[in-house]
Amino acid sequence: MSVQTTSGKSPAEKMGVIAQWRDYVELCKPKVIALMLFTVIVGMLMAAPGAVTLAQMLYALVGIGLVASSAAAINHVADSRIDAAMDRTKLRPLPSGSLDKTQVLIFALVIGGLGMLLLILKINLLTAVLTFASLVGYAVIYTMYLKRATPQNIVIGGAAGATPPLLGWTAVTGQVEADGLLLFLIIFTWTPPHFWALAIYRKEEYAKVDIPMLPVTHGEDYTRLHITLYTVLMSLITIFPYFTGMSGLVYLIGAILLNAGFLYYAISLQLTKSRTKAMATFVYSIVYLMVLFAVLLFDRYLPMILELG
Repeated sequence: MSVQTTSGKSPAEKMGVIAQWRDYVELCKPKVIALMLFTVIVGMLMAAPGAVTLAQMLYALVGIGLVASSAAAINHVADSRIDAAMDRTKLRPLPSGSLDKTQVLIFALVIGGLGMLLLILKINLLTAVLTFASLVGYAVIYTMYLKRATPQNIVIGGAAGATPPLLGWTAVTGQVEADGLLLFLIIFTWTPPHFWALAIYRKEEYAKVDIPMLPVTHGEDYTRLHITLYTVLMSLITIFPYFTGMSGLVYLIGAILLNAGFLYYAISLQLTKSRTKAMATFVYSIVYLMVLFAVLLFDRYLPMILELG
């Protein structure tokens, strides 16, 4: 005799439902989405200090988050074959058999449609269009074509992943402006050194599934050099907000210190040629982006904080 709960489901059935929901959450790549939504918040607050309502922010975050999660789910479907062959991804919902492709595509369609509807009705058409373009850029152009076609996949496809702060900006202003594009450019130049560091660490796995990541096609030395070069370019781009008047001295100092740290990791990686250092560079790049945008926001609101004090 099976034990039934008051809801009519046995403990085993309940655990199965919980496990499946966890699979759906994993499809959305929640850690990536969380960082992305943080940059959306920064974009919104930088665009209109003190003028963003809580409702407006929630509508934008939920709408953009749902569409981005839809793109992530489609990515799982497109990459299911290579995910099954790679140690770090073989336990994902599709290769493990927890979900099938039909379930995932229906899920992606539903949440993507809801997200788009929310952006159109509650934010503005421009943000909805740009968000949809980002979905197509990531889930279709990058995942289904560029990722398998060229070692410059991360550079070209990085445009889709760099849009979140610009989406936050347009959600408030209703138009694409130079400062919003500058936020986009920061993440665009950050993406190659961020991802190539991981690609060095996972080189054998990418080679096994015939994905032409830069360390696979051009070697690790070439990739390390380009990590350093892109880090220098990114460092220059990140100080532009100070010179355009978008931010102040606090941000400039913070950006210089954070860039010095990134350059330290990039140069150390080039000199030591250590796989461990590659992963350390990848981890630092994530912390770097979070702190950089946090400092940018703090600098923008510091005058208001001082006035209140």
